[in-house]
Amino acid sequence: MTFSVVARCAETGQLGIAISSSSIAVGARCPWLRPGVGAVASQNITLPSLGPQILDLLEQGMTPSEAVAAVFAGQDHRDYRQVTVIDRLGRTAHFSGAQTLGLHAALSGEQCVAAGNMLANPGVIAAMVGAFENASGHLADRLLAAMHAGQALGGEAGPVHSAALVVVDDLLWPIVNLRVDWADAEPIGALDQLWQAYRGQLQDYLDRALHPHIAPGYAVPGDDR
Repeated sequence: MTFSVVARCAETGQLGIAISSSSIAVGARCPWLRPGVGAVASQNITLPSLGPQILDLLEQGMTPSEAVAAVFAGQDHRDYRQVTVIDRLGRTAHFSGAQTLGLHAALSGEQCVAAGNMLANPGVIAAMVGAFENASGHLADRLLAAMHAGQALGGEAGPVHSAALVVVDDLLWPIVNLRVDWADAEPIGALDQLWQAYRGQLQDYLDRALHPHIAPGYAVPGDDR
């Protein structure tokens, strides 16, 4: 039902998640990020509360492995969950319960961890990790490179319909938060198009939030700056 990559940029400390699913609006349920703390993808038969719970434990000083173990120790239905985690230091953990759907896998790499279920190909997740590790540019570019690599090997066994891309830096809000909640085909491609349109405006929106007195105008009627 879902495949994703969770990662950190070693140069900037930014944290990010890219994810796609056959289900509608995957970005509303599965990616959880907290600036300066970590990022969690909660997928398979999704329990959204796992994301905040694990992030709380990371913030208290646990490692990703410790946080995952602590959260699942009290979960009656852990066999149905698949979770990946990265913290602010780039440490990772992953968990796939015994009831994870279909062909599934999870793999940690350098500053990243990828996972999926109901996969079309056993090599999908390894390809995603390799693509992230070998890509360059903004963290969002590297996350999308991983998603394209996974999709090139078949991605999910059935058609995917939604995708999301979220990146946090040192602000309280995501600097990138883009979603394709439903597409009949190629939501990852549509998400990439959104990112290409947004990337040139990213700094403008940060300036508008942080430095409104010098921020660029909106180029709309009524804005005469």
